[in-house]
Amino acid sequence: MQKFVMAALGGTLAGVIATTQVAGPLLAQESAANSSVYEQLDLFGDIFERIRSQYVEEVEPGELIEAAIDGMLTSLDPHSSYLSPDDAAAMQVQTRGEFGGLGIEVTQEEGFIKVVSPIDGTPAAEAGIEAGDFITHVDGDSMLGLTLDSAVERMRGPVGSEIIITVVREGETEPFDVSIIRDTIELQAVRSRTEGDTIVMRVTTFNDKTTPNLISKLKEEVETLGGMDSVNGFVIDLRNNPGGLLTQAIRVSDAFLEEGEIVSTRGRDPVDGDRFNATPGDLAEGKPIVVLINGGSASASEIVAGALQDHRRAIVIGTKSFGKGSVQTVMPLRGESAMRLTTARYYTPSGRSIQSLGVSPDIIVEQPRRAPQTEEEDEPASAVGQSSEADLRGSLNNDSLSEDEIRQIEEDRAKAEAAAELREEDYQLAYAIDILKGLNALGPKN
Repeated sequence: MQKFVMAALGGTLAGVIATTQVAGPLLAQESAANSSVYEQLDLFGDIFERIRSQYVEEVEPGELIEAAIDGMLTSLDPHSSYLSPDDAAAMQVQTRGEFGGLGIEVTQEEGFIKVVSPIDGTPAAEAGIEAGDFITHVDGDSMLGLTLDSAVERMRGPVGSEIIITVVREGETEPFDVSIIRDTIELQAVRSRTEGDTIVMRVTTFNDKTTPNLISKLKEEVETLGGMDSVNGFVIDLRNNPGGLLTQAIRVSDAFLEEGEIVSTRGRDPVDGDRFNATPGDLAEGKPIVVLINGGSASASEIVAGALQDHRRAIVIGTKSFGKGSVQTVMPLRGESAMRLTTARYYTPSGRSIQSLGVSPDIIVEQPRRAPQTEEEDEPASAVGQSSEADLRGSLNNDSLSEDEIRQIEEDRAKAEAAAELREEDYQLAYAIDILKGLNALGPKN
């Protein structure tokens, strides 16, 4: 027993010595790293002083420091940035659903300003700006080399003022100018309408108003159709929705899911990860859902599409989404400024990270570009050769149908003609509605 104790003590002593021997180099490495950081900070101080005292023009020290902070953050990724007091206040206003500007969500790609999506009903959307457009100049000044925040600042201005932006668009051989009149952007988070027996919910952004608007408008449309039994399904249109608040994406997903994970976030430290689960209750009462997405669907939109897709609660159609799978946290700083820092990636219920990959639709449906019409195409097609049996002289009447049956046939024909017109106007939406009709034709599952 005495030998065992001594052996144990000897092992402990050896462990202490070994620990001491290993800790020495580790402490030395940490000290060297700290020394290097302090040297770099001294270098920053030297550069700052030289610019302040020797630059060809006098500069404001505060602006220099803000620019340095912003440069440090923007070097990390396109979504991290410094927010001056004015920018921080403007962002808070935007999440409440009303702000001034053009009405576009932009990002930076290899130094160029790229449109993620125009916002419905805004000056940019009405001027024809499209997702994927690159903005190269504003009022003749090049945007190349500017930070994202600086470029956005160039595009801001008084309500009612004109701005000329130069756009490079895929499929166009030359850049072209677009004139836009700045306006106050009042976001209507959700728009709704009926197409036949289908309810279309157009979600344009995820702000504080999104979920309440979605719930109230969905209930209004259900009542308009005479109750849920008269509804054949729902289309949730997330095309050109640039995203917004993570909490709203979770609540919108939860509105259509009974249970299960909606999204998870994972930061650098595994302890900081979060999982968000659905609570019982389906706003659509089990009716089929089609989600529409495209290259302008980003961030919160992708969370909703991914959650409903992974749970097989909805069929996702359209084109691949934008691929922004990161979470930004806004951290208040002194002087009412703030910084927006990427702190986590998010994952769909199946564990997919859509960062840079996007959500892939279950069914890929491109939106055809309209070719310019010629004068001949504007003219209605000739009716010659398109007659039917009913047009023939002396044709027999169909006396096997009642007036109610004839009326039903005429109503069905009118719906089919309306659907054909919708295909010309919005092919992707028409396709979504056709899918819902097909699902209903199969009948309820046993």
